[in-house]
Amino acid sequence: MNTTPASMPSTPVTRRIFFKNLELGARIGILEHELRATQPIHIDAEFDALSSQRVNDQDIATVLDYRQLRSAMIEECTQAHVNLLETLVEQVAARIFAEFPEIIRVHLRISKPQAFSDCDAVGIELEQFRHS
Repeated sequence: MNTTPASMPSTPVTRRIFFKNLELGARIGILEHELRATQPIHIDAEFDALSSQRVNDQDIATVLDYRQLRSAMIEECTQAHVNLLETLVEQVAARIFAEFPEIIRVHLRISKPQAFSDCDAVGIELEQFRHS
């Protein structure tokens, strides 16, 4: 009996895709200086994707292309001014669930590294699961 990976039955697996310290400029905040200019934000994110398809090393379509996740996060964080980090983190999670049906869990941390001079950053963390 051949037990190579190609001959094994396809069983559902969860793959975790993560981003660590994605840095971009965003228009966020309610203070006067925040309304006038972009400021850096950092994003740490984990996405659990459910898949029953085998990985084919020659075909990116057999996996969730993390470039698409990155693009969705960047676009959502830079398309318009948002007053609160809480709003932004919820908007990013909603977009990910809407555009990527294979995502079953989102864990996001978005922080503002320049918010206070006496700490590295302040931010909001959210974990959300897809409702069936």
